[in-house]
Amino acid sequence: MNRLFTLALLPAIGAITALSLGSLTAAPVKYKLPEETVALKPGPNLEVVKNNCTACHSVDYISTQPRGPKFKKDFWQAEVTKMIKVYGAPIDDADVPKIVDYLAATY
Repeated sequence: MNRLFTLALLPAIGAITALSLGSLTAAPVKYKLPEETVALKPGPNLEVVKNNCTACHSVDYISTQPRGPKFKKDFWQAEVTKMIKVYGAPIDDADVPKIVDYLAATY
């Protein structure tokens, strides 16, 4: 029974050894982010938007969203809600209306 138990553990021991050896030889990945091509427009609650939105994505993402009279507050409310619920953006509830107001007023 002891021999059978030892044989059953061999795959697990091999996997652990392979993982630990792999981590010894892995090199850190280095890459350079491209320069920002767009800046946030001045407006109310700009700092709140900078602190919340640009932590996860560039300003390009905001500036390329559809624009026009029908894409105002409701559109931006839906976008911010999507960022929180779908993508897990850690935005405080108190910041949501400030972000929506900024985006609706400036984009």
